Amino acid sequence: MSADSIAAIEAGGTKFICALYDLHENEIAKTRIETTTPEQTLSEVIQFYASLKAQGHNFNELGLASFGPLDLDARSSTFGNITKTPKPHWSNAPVVSTLSSALKVNVKVDTDVNAAALAETRWGAGKGCSVVVYVTIGTGFGGGLVVNGQTLKGLVHPEMGHMRIKVPEGFPMDEPGQCPFHCDCVEGLASGTSMEKIWRQSTMDMKPDHPAWDMQAKVVGQFCHNLLMTVSPQKIILGGGVMQQSFLLKKVIYHTQRMLNDYLCLPEGTRIEDIIVTPGLNTDSGLRGALALVLPQ
Repeated sequence: MSADSIAAIEAGGTKFICALYDLHENEIAKTRIETTTPEQTLSEVIQFYASLKAQGHNFNELGLASFGPLDLDARSSTFGNITKTPKPHWSNAPVVSTLSSALKVNVKVDTDVNAAALAETRWGAGKGCSVVVYVTIGTGFGGGLVVNGQTLKGLVHPEMGHMRIKVPEGFPMDEPGQCPFHCDCVEGLASGTSMEKIWRQSTMDMKPDHPAWDMQAKVVGQFCHNLLMTVSPQKIILGGGVMQQSFLLKKVIYHTQRMLNDYLCLPEGTRIEDIIVTPGLNTDSGLRGALALVLPQ
């Protein structure tokens, strides 16, 4: 029986969003599964797709956009495993081999942010661009890069969230960065999880005039400055739960411009506001990215 559908999973540290699409990219089914242990989470994922197969849906391809770090070397004996991660219980979890074996599918995998960058390049805010960075600022802080329609995977894959930066003056350094590996990386200073630990308050409860937001914008602005100077993206797309604060984008753009100090010569008619933007696919970038991993380019 030929395939009539495609499976896609956005695998995050908080939740797995599992979906099934028909061959015209229309959504057939979708569910949310909480990220607990690998055994429990993957078992629920397998049950969801097994039930769809039992209903008569036939698919042999699964796109997986996963949190990481990931082993993306197809020659490796641990290909598709999550490697060293601060997420409890998930280090060395064999995600790809577990799903492939249980569901009898070919799994195409990439990082969640690489996949989101691919989706935004194909359908969203990066459409028509040759160099696109997608950044998620939420539970963690990560970035993916697409160059000429291909996600970047080299020695491993981009780990932009662990870019080390100069801690802004006035940062409450009695609470150092919350990354267990680095005290001054972007994730340790500016992920939603780190913000809540540093400021001892949920970001959802922070008023727009809370000093955390200016510190956040300075950190993310420095991060954007570094991206502009290293990979020269036409778009830096800032997504994730923290960026749901509508006032934050303007602050980030301001601090990026201040750090650039008029050094960068932009193409005629292009402003920083045209480069640093929010996702065109809203909160669907990761899941659509998982789908994009399977579709032909």
